[in-house]
Amino acid sequence: MDVKDIRNIVFLSHSSAGKTSLIDSILFAAKANTRRGSVNEGTSMCDYNPDEIERKITIDPKVLSIEKDTKRINLLDTPGYADFIGGVFSSLRAADCGLCLVCGVNGVEVGTSRVWDMLTEGGKPSFLFINKLDKEHSSFEKTIGAVQKEFGKNCVPITYPIGKETSFKEVVDLLNKAAVESISGDDKNKALKYRDQLIEAIAETDDVLIEKYLGGEELSEGEIINGLKKAVNTGNAHPVFCGSATKGIGVEELINAIIKFAPSSIDVTPTQAASPDGANPIDYKVSADEPFAAQVFKTVIDPYVGQLTVFRVFSGSLQSNTGFYNVNKSAKEKIGQIFLLKGKEQKGTDKVQAGDIAAVAKLKETSTGDTLCNESRQLKFDAIKMPEPAISLSLKPKTRQDEERIMTALSKLGSEDPTFKYGRDQQTKELIASGLGDLHLKIMIERLKRNFKVEVEVGTPRVAYKETIRKKVEVSYKHKKQTGGHGQYGEVYLKLEPLPRGENYEFVDKIVGGAIPRGYIPGVEKGVKATMQAGILIGAPVVGIKVTLFDGSFHTVDSSEMAFKIAASTAMRNGLKQASPVLLEPIMDVEVVVPEDAMGNITGDLNSRRGRIMGMEPKGANQIVKAQVPLAEMLKYATELRSITAGKGSYTMKFSRYEQAPDKVAQQIITQAKAAKEEAAK
Repeated sequence: MDVKDIRNIVFLSHSSAGKTSLIDSILFAAKANTRRGSVNEGTSMCDYNPDEIERKITIDPKVLSIEKDTKRINLLDTPGYADFIGGVFSSLRAADCGLCLVCGVNGVEVGTSRVWDMLTEGGKPSFLFINKLDKEHSSFEKTIGAVQKEFGKNCVPITYPIGKETSFKEVVDLLNKAAVESISGDDKNKALKYRDQLIEAIAETDDVLIEKYLGGEELSEGEIINGLKKAVNTGNAHPVFCGSATKGIGVEELINAIIKFAPSSIDVTPTQAASPDGANPIDYKVSADEPFAAQVFKTVIDPYVGQLTVFRVFSGSLQSNTGFYNVNKSAKEKIGQIFLLKGKEQKGTDKVQAGDIAAVAKLKETSTGDTLCNESRQLKFDAIKMPEPAISLSLKPKTRQDEERIMTALSKLGSEDPTFKYGRDQQTKELIASGLGDLHLKIMIERLKRNFKVEVEVGTPRVAYKETIRKKVEVSYKHKKQTGGHGQYGEVYLKLEPLPRGENYEFVDKIVGGAIPRGYIPGVEKGVKATMQAGILIGAPVVGIKVTLFDGSFHTVDSSEMAFKIAASTAMRNGLKQASPVLLEPIMDVEVVVPEDAMGNITGDLNSRRGRIMGMEPKGANQIVKAQVPLAEMLKYATELRSITAGKGSYTMKFSRYEQAPDKVAQQIITQAKAAKEEAAK
């Protein structure tokens, strides 16, 4: 199959708009499935994982292929739920164009705007499909009006619905003038109006066509088809289709339009590539005759074949039972059978080429985001940028067997989903799992149990507080102990002073005249650092402190490095108590995207969390609220944001800095830490 005959289209939408049902209908219409899959009945070709069937939502992105009229169309289904939006980021890299679904009942929702922004920011040619026009309270006119207001007048209808709600039975192709003329009544007038919008939008993309159009001449069918294809590829027009995914209405028209108007790999700007060190851009041709180059955008842990590595070929070709070079890992990989994908089914193929999406099993080194190529022509594609985790949980294995298996299980979950992070907090020693939302983490915990037989206790992570001092003090301590034979002796004089916020630690040796021999100075610093690991308020690490050793004394027989370590440690502890110790808490940079009508509630809620509003800016129909909020106040924010905004809000946050906790808050934390310590000692 030629490169120009391959289409890669990613389906995007707000949750429950119907993209998975639309793909199931496309598969059925193209005879890739003997029956139309149903999300509600648990028979979808896309949503086949147990947690997807149970919740009736897409969790993992899928690739499904159909062939029609000598064309291969790779359909990429993506999650609509914000907690799983990482699958959208990765699937966009593999696609040449996108189809954004809009619910004909609810119109443009916050998730719709978000994925549309991702399409346009990525420069992807885009289509839209207004779905659920068979449902009560649906409206094509109201929805197309909202789409054009939100996304621009160049979103032009290609199909028009005949009938409304339960009487909706078919769509008419506005490119077919005879079909439009055959409609009667008010529908004909509206369809003609939308056809005029379409023709005008096509004409505006070409100087020759607009001159002809303004001159009153009718554009030929060939001019309309070619003009629309050009307008789609350049992003100057976004065709809008309509129908009912569950009933299959408008699906044939959509498939034909994808074949006719969707770009192939050779019609779009190639994905950027650079030299392996990232220093210089590298140009490559989208051709089967070029050296092989591809990128992994998804990893699947299949219960039968093991790890499946899913990749998009951007250049050249690859045969089964050969191999390639992984630039990111600087490693050669051998491969067996190459597969084309149709949901959970894999179909073997001898060869793939530029434009194809395929998978191979059981690679040793390769992971999501890696660039695959010929060793003779090495290049690296831009990394796939993923959203940062917004919520965390602490995990505690229930049994010894769970403890032995958990890291392997977490590693496999992380390889499938790069937005799922895990690791051990160096300060609190807790095992922390982080994700994009509470549902995201809940499903990962369920998969730990179901797929890997690992049981865990889940808790709220302890906030990694730190301690520091506010004033300069000088302290001394003499460690002297006689136990028979050699004793222990070491005396130190230390000066403690605060460093500017953000600086961690500085040790200065100002010993002169041999007051402490050089060989014992490292023992002094070890004692200082040991005490700084667990401060005096809640046992948190001490930061932002300069310690100067300026005097001391030793004994020729009884002194040792250990004696000076003990002396320094005790002096430090005494000094910290005298130097006005305070508690520091982590402050996060938070961005909340919400509908405009929820702004007052959101800013009020952030203020109640001790947040500082740093600014606001519009983003389409939504507003972005930027704030700085203590991490302790954000641990359960995902659930509460969903409640405040009825599921329409989303947020991201990243660490900003440490800041002194207010006295009232600090005292509460200190009291809780003391009570926990006393409880543990019982």
